[in-house]
Amino acid sequence: MKALFKKVLIANRGEIAVRVIKTLREMGIGSLALYSDADELSLHRLLADEAMPLGDSTPTESYLNIEKIINIAKKSGADAIHPGYGFLAENADFQEQCEAAGIVFIGPPAAAIRDLGDKTVARRMMIKNGVPVIPGMAKPVSDPAEIAVEADKLGYPVMIKAAKGGGGKGMRIVTSKDEIEVATQEATSEALAAFGNGDIFLEKYIERPRHIEFQILVDKDGNAVHLFERECSIQRRHQKIIEETPSVFMTPQLREEMGNAAVTAVKAAGYVNAGTVEFVVDGDGDFYFLEVNTRLQVEHPITEMITGIDLVKKQMEIAAGVPLNLKQENIYTSGDAIEASVYAEDPENNFFPSAG
Repeated sequence: MKALFKKVLIANRGEIAVRVIKTLREMGIGSLALYSDADELSLHRLLADEAMPLGDSTPTESYLNIEKIINIAKKSGADAIHPGYGFLAENADFQEQCEAAGIVFIGPPAAAIRDLGDKTVARRMMIKNGVPVIPGMAKPVSDPAEIAVEADKLGYPVMIKAAKGGGGKGMRIVTSKDEIEVATQEATSEALAAFGNGDIFLEKYIERPRHIEFQILVDKDGNAVHLFERECSIQRRHQKIIEETPSVFMTPQLREEMGNAAVTAVKAAGYVNAGTVEFVVDGDGDFYFLEVNTRLQVEHPITEMITGIDLVKKQMEIAAGVPLNLKQENIYTSGDAIEASVYAEDPENNFFPSAG
């Protein structure tokens, strides 16, 4: 069988670069690794068929330098780029510049990245298509007085959130009107520093929620399936610690309803390739759309383990225009899988990250 691509440049480093190289080798596709000065002896550089230096280890001069990465891809003859996760993986400008250079971006279209990257735009999209969302605002606001009025309607506690970005940045739980002004200022400032955009919005805070995400695949013809759920309710500072599949909380009916909602969500956004739809579930079993991660997730291996489906291979096939050969009714799971993040933290300083 003819390889889908001649050579794929991996615009990333470390574990995910090694993971992509493994599948490329199995598919008979050439791999091109990039490495900064700090990564000269890294495993991904040594495993790839080819490797090209990025120079300075500063992210903006290496793994975030779009112009440099695309120039390397063109000079080396790479016909596709896999962005991994982090760095440029959810950067719509990077996708567009790859496309303009005649290089396939192994991921979703730029429009889907932009729309789903703005939580208020995504909320409006989901409401329009009947996907349940957490009660709250559908447009960004900046006036504490306006937020206070909406908070009174929703009832405390509420959550102020950054409209763009994630990872717990620009989020504040508010339990009374007295806290609104300070929380608004802090969330705006943190969002601006983290994402270059200070837009915030308000939604009802779901106390002690289950956090459940569905892996999805969508081909270029709009055929979409989900590969069941991963539960990531065990978190600290909104960072996932334990991922488990299947979720012990799920019933067959809830799994079907949430899976259908995940597929509806990505179709509404014109999504293509692999992605993850995240939900929160309250104590009554009602679920609400949270966001879509427009890339491969760190936690993707546990889905692969219970379904036997290589998600990176599917990414390659979809990006090359191969129709999805999966039907929802034919996707099964076997066994259980857990992934755990290992953190170096200081227990005497509220478990904050520490070098040890």
